[in-house]
Amino acid sequence: MILLHLAAVAAYALAALALWPANRAAPTGATAAVAAPMRRFGPALLAAALLLHGIAVTGDIVGPEGLDLSIANAFSLVAGLVAALAALSGLLATLPVTVPIVLPIAALAVLPPLFFDSPHRFALSGEPWAAAHVGVALVAYALFLVAALQALVLMGLERRLHRRVPDPGAAALPSLLTLERYMFRLVIAGFALLTVTLGSGALFSEQVFGRPVLLTHKNIFSVAGWLAFAILLWGRWRYGWRGRHALRWIVAGTVLLFLAYLGKKFVAEILLGR
Repeated sequence: MILLHLAAVAAYALAALALWPANRAAPTGATAAVAAPMRRFGPALLAAALLLHGIAVTGDIVGPEGLDLSIANAFSLVAGLVAALAALSGLLATLPVTVPIVLPIAALAVLPPLFFDSPHRFALSGEPWAAAHVGVALVAYALFLVAALQALVLMGLERRLHRRVPDPGAAALPSLLTLERYMFRLVIAGFALLTVTLGSGALFSEQVFGRPVLLTHKNIFSVAGWLAFAILLWGRWRYGWRGRHALRWIVAGTVLLFLAYLGKKFVAEILLGR
């Protein structure tokens, strides 16, 4: 398992090096002979990294006693999902500036499960409703994180455009309107999955988790994040919200959801030692 984790980190590092934005500038001279093959093998290296990461995180989480969803494993799983969705959705290719953010974080996220082994496992592996609930929730979080990452990049591009600061790579990018429409597709998909997550949690909480819905920090932040994205989508449909105003709503809603899940686990497991 240690070698598997290290192999995933190495594959992520090589993929990041191959897909680094500077390598897309078509260098000339001696560097071109090195950059061209690296770009060619970048997608294969990334696919290998995602496969190794998936096998590693599955071994970390799934066990005969149940599921280990400690913060180390949750962080590794969410980071892997973000990298996979960013690759499958074309975000890494469309906005190469996201490569130095997504892939290094995914590489670092592979390592914590090696050092933080939680003795607490939830016996949910035999409960299809629980597995579906957790899976849908994590995919929703990952979709919103990818959308928030794109929103931050678009805010930077828009700021440079308003200040008339030249961007050498801007000519190769789609228009801001195209990128924004693509981002809202991610938001809509994430909102639909988040709605299913909250609905299933409310309907089947007692059957799946053995307790009714409680007014916890996790539930409060989750509902607040859902409301933020609901207001955003309503405002875009009703008033055509776009640009910096819409981007701020996406970032704010994602922060609320981050606090609901990983933030809550960080406070409970790391700060309070629960």
